[in-house]
Amino acid sequence: MAAIQRDFLPDDLKPVLDVNGVSGCVAVQADQSEEETFFLLDLAEQHPFIKGVVGWVDLQAANVVERLSYFRRYPKLKGFRHIVQGEQDLHFLLRPAFLHGVESLGKQGFTYDLLVKPHQLEATLEFVRVLPPQPLVIDHLAKPYIQAGEREPWATQMAAIAQHPHVYCKLSGMVTEADWKNWKPADFLFYVQHILQVFGPQRVMFGSDWPVCLVAADYAQVVELVAEAVDNLTDSEQRSIWHECAADFYRLNT
Repeated sequence: MAAIQRDFLPDDLKPVLDVNGVSGCVAVQADQSEEETFFLLDLAEQHPFIKGVVGWVDLQAANVVERLSYFRRYPKLKGFRHIVQGEQDLHFLLRPAFLHGVESLGKQGFTYDLLVKPHQLEATLEFVRVLPPQPLVIDHLAKPYIQAGEREPWATQMAAIAQHPHVYCKLSGMVTEADWKNWKPADFLFYVQHILQVFGPQRVMFGSDWPVCLVAADYAQVVELVAEAVDNLTDSEQRSIWHECAADFYRLNT
């Protein structure tokens, strides 16, 4: 992990975005604290290319509605995320307090990023069933076991989740689930094609997972990987994946 054991700030990212033709980004939380949420919002105010922030708030707190109401004053705060992948409780998503917190997001105009792993997809399916129409996006394809080449039950479970129209998916975080030093584009083809098939291009968005991706690939390699995978889609479908879906989901133009 040495490649990412340092600070990464907007001045590190902006030249990378420029080289890759990316005009704006969404900054997503990594630390489960309101302090980091304020930190990211401050960076977004200083750097216009940060179009939105996905922060953290204690969604199980008794005062969650009050906190969400407070955060509405920040126009660049678009949604929230909890690092569910690190929770030992397989049914964490279904805890009544957590469900109440996520349900409260939509009422305040916020999205929710789902960061889960394959062993949590059974609970994820039940979670999305009971939460329409809360806007939800699955980060990193739910981290399929790409290095091992495992497809099931991930593929079946993701297809079931995709049946719910309020759920979206990010084409992101793939290189870190493969062999960091020896991955090749063919390793990801099944997983990308499956997501595109079950969600449709209109509910799929590109994500760089920068700087975490740097343990296995640079930003340009991540872009190229997705570009090759979507090359057979129409121009309209590709625009949706690269820009329009994220802009719509996170309300980046409002």
